[in-house]
Amino acid sequence: TTHVPQISMFTVPGSRAESAQEDCRGTWVVCSPEMVGRFSAAAYFFGREIHRVQGGAVGLITSAVGGTLIESWISPEAQRATPALKDFFAQHGKLVAAFDRTNATAKEISTHENITSVGGLFNGKIAPLIPYALRGVAWYQGESNASPERAPFYETQLRLLVRDWRAKWGGELPFAWVQLPNVKRTESWAHIREAQLKALDLPRTGMAITIDIGESRNLHPPNKQEVGRRLAQWALGDVYGRKVATSGPLIARHETRGSEIVLRFRHTDGGLVAKDGPLTGFIVAGENRAWTPASARIEGDTVIVSAPNVPRPIAVRYAWEADPICNLTNGAGLPASPFRTDDWKP
Repeated sequence: TTHVPQISMFTVPGSRAESAQEDCRGTWVVCSPEMVGRFSAAAYFFGREIHRVQGGAVGLITSAVGGTLIESWISPEAQRATPALKDFFAQHGKLVAAFDRTNATAKEISTHENITSVGGLFNGKIAPLIPYALRGVAWYQGESNASPERAPFYETQLRLLVRDWRAKWGGELPFAWVQLPNVKRTESWAHIREAQLKALDLPRTGMAITIDIGESRNLHPPNKQEVGRRLAQWALGDVYGRKVATSGPLIARHETRGSEIVLRFRHTDGGLVAKDGPLTGFIVAGENRAWTPASARIEGDTVIVSAPNVPRPIAVRYAWEADPICNLTNGAGLPASPFRTDDWKP
């Protein structure tokens, strides 16, 4: 049903701003068949699941602009105070300097300012919300940063986004994000997913893994219902204290045992499962760093990986492609996150 009067949504209007704004216009809209089409789909399905399990009123605030970069959503002062982003700003400065405004159309100028804005959407669409009381934050972004130039900075930027917003709100806000889904793109997508996985070592964070619900040729996969449900699973478990599976399997550690690599996982709720057939999606490499498809089998909370032509494997990767064929899940049906045990440069 789409008539759920106890769910309401506030959509933050406006765009980027040169300085942090203190207020914004907008109204709370009650969830009804007439109004639900204006809601963020992922936010609606998230809120609907929270309401179904928890009961009571659920308020959703959506502040979003499609196709934007993470650097536009972090306060500019926090970014410029981060030494790890020094190379990012050097690259950014060249991009700004190379743009010729004199012969550019209004649309070209506008597009350039979306691409080069640092902190503009934070100023215009996040700052007005501070210090409104929030139970937590769900972050759904990353596609636009999945390029060879931008992906190397994403882990630093995602961590900074969490720390910056928490500092501005003055507390350890629970924070979850949606990992990039499967789609035919470049290897940079795998690097963004890795950044999203690594950032989970921040306290009170979670991640909805979507490697199984994307569409190869669709940058905007339509299954937002499952995206919202998986975010809600995290919130129900980690924020509301329910006993539910909050994540798919996450790599915990690995060890080499002769010709095999043994992988251990967290979040194996109900045991590890190879969905719809033999376990697939693993590759291994030896000292020569040449990758080869591997066979894998489940033993308890571990996966044993090997390849006949790699007698001494030293590294393993799982689902390490933009659009991988992979099928490791837990007993709750949630997919494992892509990962690698190496840190080799492309």
